Order: sequence, then structure tokens, then C-alpha cells
Amino acid sequence: MIELGLPKRRADGTAGQQDRLREVPAAANDAEALPDLRVGIGTTMIEPAFTGGHLDGIGVYTQALLRHLPRAGCTMQPYSWPRLRSSGVVSAGEALPHSFERASFVDLVTPNGHRVHMPVDVFHVTDYRVVRMDCPVVASLHDALPVKHPEWCNPRLRGLKNWLQRKAAQKADHVIALSHFAIDELVGCFGIDERRITVVPCGVDDEWLDPPPAHAVAMTLQANGLRPGYFLFVGTLQPRKNVERLLDAYLSLPAAVRAERQLVIVGSAGARSEKILRRIAAAVQDGANVVWLNHLTDNTELRHVYAGAGVFVFASLYEGFGIPVVEAFASGVPVVASNTTSLPEVTAGAALDVDPLDTGAIADAMLTLARESAARARCITAGRARAAQLTWNATGRLTAAVYRSLL
Repeated sequence: MIELGLPKRRADGTAGQQDRLREVPAAANDAEALPDLRVGIGTTMIEPAFTGGHLDGIGVYTQALLRHLPRAGCTMQPYSWPRLRSSGVVSAGEALPHSFERASFVDLVTPNGHRVHMPVDVFHVTDYRVVRMDCPVVASLHDALPVKHPEWCNPRLRGLKNWLQRKAAQKADHVIALSHFAIDELVGCFGIDERRITVVPCGVDDEWLDPPPAHAVAMTLQANGLRPGYFLFVGTLQPRKNVERLLDAYLSLPAAVRAERQLVIVGSAGARSEKILRRIAAAVQDGANVVWLNHLTDNTELRHVYAGAGVFVFASLYEGFGIPVVEAFASGVPVVASNTTSLPEVTAGAALDVDPLDTGAIADAMLTLARESAARARCITAGRARAAQLTWNATGRLTAAVYRSLL
């Protein structure tokens, strides 16, 4: 099994300190000596006509692979499924000849025959849209959220997503998980043979490890009404992100702290977000020093917003990985993170880990990193070291090694 930078968990579910560092397998570093691979990749999750420019974690992951796999000896050929009923034009990838719905129906009624012809050596699906092809298929399955926590998902799509993910797990020749936690979820919920799963974690671009120009950061902050030193959250607004408890924790802080430090929430509305949107709107209207940026889609501006933060807070209830944590680490921002699901693997001791169900614990950790210089310095140093272990460049090399293992 290929691993990079993610410590295996002990029996109590936490990451062992001694297991933090993993060496990149030699084969993953030798792409220059190997022939190029033609890699098809699904790009439906980054189609502007379908996403409106707001990318979730899968979209960020897909874009990162497109940028970094060429460095690992892969010639990328992006493909997108056209919508069954949509006038939106496919532009991020070449349009496949039929919608995913139609291709899935053909796949279903011809279980032992039809395979979609693809002029590539391997095809990588970064979401659940898997059909049988005449080349090896690799699927990145990020978590089992709709199965484990249906109460957090769109009920209209939950049954369909569960079925599609089970089918994806069955059809894929190999599965990439983003954490050891995710392996347990995929095996338990989808019945995947663990021998068909490889752990390849996410990361950040190398440029994130260097501070952006101070004048550019100042301009972005000014344009968005932000004052440096704020508490920051980044992520799609949905119940599992636990933004309500974050808001409660912030509102419980001393008035002087709240006056000095805004709470900045960056992210678009997701499924079942109506309640938290009402809470955010009420806080803004009441002058609670809360700012919601739901329009921030430019990656450079996002880096600037991270760079201006004083404390990053990610008290999520469930994550298959948690890319924003690594982005905050790389930006030199001390992090408060949940002690659940995959996040202890990702933070590896570099954050203040808290029980995400304990609003008081979240508030105490926020206050510690806002006021205690020694704790801030320790988390900033450890976080930057952790981010240096988790880069998209390394993700690309390891992903290419998975492809080559199937040929």
C-alpha cells in the first residue's frame, strides 16, 4: 500500500507521533525514466456551467491532479459528462458522447458486455461517476458520508448517491482513499477489498509555502472589509462542517476579543444549510463582527484571505481528509481542528485538537491561539512543517505510481 505523510492510527483512533513521516516510494520519484502515460480524467466536478465557479473538495482535488500529474509523466486528457437536461456547455474537458445517466443505464443492462472505449492507458474518476471502460479505471472515493450520516445529506439525492458509490466501488479496478480513516469507511460501507485501496493524501501547491506579497494581501482584505488577525473558516456550508457551533463559540468569547477579531466564514451554501445561513445573517445584522464571503472563487484571493487570518478554525464533524487545514498550515496560520474522523491523521499534532461537539472547548482553543504567543508559535512552526510533507506535487507522483501498478 502506498502512503505519504499520513500516520496510521492506533487502536484508540489517534495518530501515533512516531508515525508522522513517510518516505515517498522510490518508484513514485522515477517518472522521468518511465514512458509517458495517457491519462483520462473526469472533470465534471469542475465544469463552470455546472458548478457556478464554486468548487468543493472534489473540485479542488481534480484541478490539482490536472496541474501536477504532467510532472509525473502523465499526458492528461480531461473528459466531462454532459448533463442529461441542461443547456450548459462543457468546457473543462472534452464532452463524452452521452450523459452519465444514459451511460449508466447501458452499463446496467449489459453487465457482461458493453465497455466504453477510451483512447487512454488509464482513466481516473475523481467522484462517483464510474462506468466500465476498455482501460483500467481508478476511482477516488473520498468518504461514505451519505451512508454513514444520511441526516446531513440532500434527501432527494441520497439514495442515488449511495447506489452510485456502491457501483463505483464495484466497477473500479483500483480505489484511491485520501486517509486511513477513509479506508475503514469504504470497506465497511461499500464492501471494497482493502487490497484494492491505496492511500494517497491531498496537499497544497508549493507556492502556498511562500507568503504572498503583503501589499496584495492588504488589497484583498480591504476589498472584502477584513481586518488582519481574524478567526477564519473555509468550507462549503453544510451541517457536517459544524459552523453553527463555531458561531456559538465565537459569540461566547469576551467582547474585547470579538471587537478585535472578526469571524470570517468563506464558503458557498451547501445541502441543508438553511439554518446556518439564517444564523449567519442574524449575526451580521446584529453587528456581531461576522463576515460571510460566499463569492470568493479566485485561488489567489483565497491565499490572501488565509494569509490575513490570525487563527483558523475547522471544527468539522466528518472529513475524508480536510484540505483547508493543510492550506492554513502552509499559510502560517495556527489551527484549531476536530479530533475526529480523518483530521488527527492530517494534523499529526500540529493543531489544537478539540471535541467538535464541545462548544466550550472550541472557544477555549480559539482564545488560546489568539492570546498565547507560545502556543501560537508552536502551532505555526509545526503546521508549516506538516504542510511541507503534504504537497500536490507528491500527490501527483503517488497517483501516477498507482496508475503504473495497474498496467
